Amino acid sequence: MVTLKNIADQVGVSISTVSRVLNNDTSRSVGEATRNKILEVAEALEYRPNAWAQKLVKGSREGSQTIGKIGCIISVPYAQFSYPYFTEILKGIESALSKRKSSLSFVHTIDELRDPELLKKFITETKVDGIILVGSIIRDLYKVIKDNSRIVVGIDVNDVTIPTVSTDRQHASKAAVEHLLSKGHQKIGFIGGVGISGDITREKRFRGYRDAHLNAGIEINPNRIINAEWQIENCYKLMSRFIDEQKDDLPTAMFIASDVMAISAMRAAADKGLKIPEDLAFFGFDNIEISKYTAPPLSTIHIPKIEMGEMAANVLFDYMEERYVMPMRILLPYKLCIRQST
Repeated sequence: MVTLKNIADQVGVSISTVSRVLNNDTSRSVGEATRNKILEVAEALEYRPNAWAQKLVKGSREGSQTIGKIGCIISVPYAQFSYPYFTEILKGIESALSKRKSSLSFVHTIDELRDPELLKKFITETKVDGIILVGSIIRDLYKVIKDNSRIVVGIDVNDVTIPTVSTDRQHASKAAVEHLLSKGHQKIGFIGGVGISGDITREKRFRGYRDAHLNAGIEINPNRIINAEWQIENCYKLMSRFIDEQKDDLPTAMFIASDVMAISAMRAAADKGLKIPEDLAFFGFDNIEISKYTAPPLSTIHIPKIEMGEMAANVLFDYMEERYVMPMRILLPYKLCIRQST
């Protein structure tokens, strides 16, 4: 497919200049010779205008409220759909879309579209113009999404062939555990879950936990690693059992891969009579709003969730307008929020 970049490269101008000429945008002047050259090359290459770009230009000029269908697929079970982490990302997506006079046509969890044929039928019949995918999913479902969508933008998706927005979870986790080590903690437990690999040791937050230990020359005790499958209820039960089983060799701190699980684990520790942080310190991940109101307030890693959603939506529009061709990788910064739980 011939793109604006192909024309721009051949004429020797920017993509935005080509876009303005082909869309009759007179907001900035373009020399007559350049304009004629762009039209000539576009005709020679048999350029077919991007339907999305036309709709965007028309919408901006005529004040249209509908410019196409954008959907969001969240790669979590339905039970986790309402977790604060995901609702904040959705808030950011919807905020950016509203500024473009657009909105999400649908939001689905992967549970609802787990059958590849159902997913393909849904995307094609819904006539989706763009999809924002939050999190990684199994290969078969991911292939259906990519093969049947004009543009896919990923949030926390490991794929160099599509534009993505993320944070460095591995490095952030390493920094959190290093903070605990700097406080004198030598026995640090880990609670997390598995991704599509099914192996907790391949999960980025665990790898950060491991890296901090390796750098400090401390061997990881496998008995201190808990797979709670990202479930709040599992976390409470497993933490309670862990405290009973490890009472003679209990860690002095826990690094937990999400705030909702950390809050659940803190409750289990409190119910067992442990004082936080005197008996057991806790460090979470995500910095959801409630984390600063726990007792004591939870130390955590701030992930810019709203900004990630906004950025993903803006990137989606940039690709629909053919401002970019090569897939970009946007890495947003994290921040340690040190509170009384450590």
